[in-house]
Amino acid sequence: MESDPFLRGADYLNALRPLLLEPAMIDVADDINQRIRICTWIGQNIEAINADLNACLEACHSCFHPQDRQLMQIFAAPLAEQFGVDGLCNILVEPITILIDVGRINRHDWLSIVAHEYAHGHLRSPGHEQRFLGVIGHLCLGLGLEVPSMEGTEKQEREAWLRNWPHCASTSNSLAFWRGEICSFL
Repeated sequence: MESDPFLRGADYLNALRPLLLEPAMIDVADDINQRIRICTWIGQNIEAINADLNACLEACHSCFHPQDRQLMQIFAAPLAEQFGVDGLCNILVEPITILIDVGRINRHDWLSIVAHEYAHGHLRSPGHEQRFLGVIGHLCLGLGLEVPSMEGTEKQEREAWLRNWPHCASTSNSLAFWRGEICSFL
């Protein structure tokens, strides 16, 4: 493994690009000094962050019998603001890949966003329909998260609600985390 933290961070981000729906979904900064700072911080800290995310992934796996689990991997990545997502599940790659912008989500909500993306991976579907409700409800029950109650809601309203279930509090400046200014995971 590369010993220079900047190169480790830059190599890490470049290795993630093919796992995204679009390579431009990873965005660190236009300013070269900020880019160096972010890549260096990633090179120094990404193993610990990904270990925490993998623990969340394993907790989700534990909610299903081994034969019912999809092959999945998970990584933290600074996702470009213009895509408007805090996490994503790419069901088009093998193994299925979950990417979470941990800079956008408070640390206590990491399990919630992983559960949401895991439900997409489990179903191999990007939608928030009835099947998604069943899987996310099962995960929430197994993980001790608030279980969604959608009784009596219209289909459109239910799908809009489920796009953000379990609810996660967003941070105001995701790049502050990636610059090392907010270390809520340590």
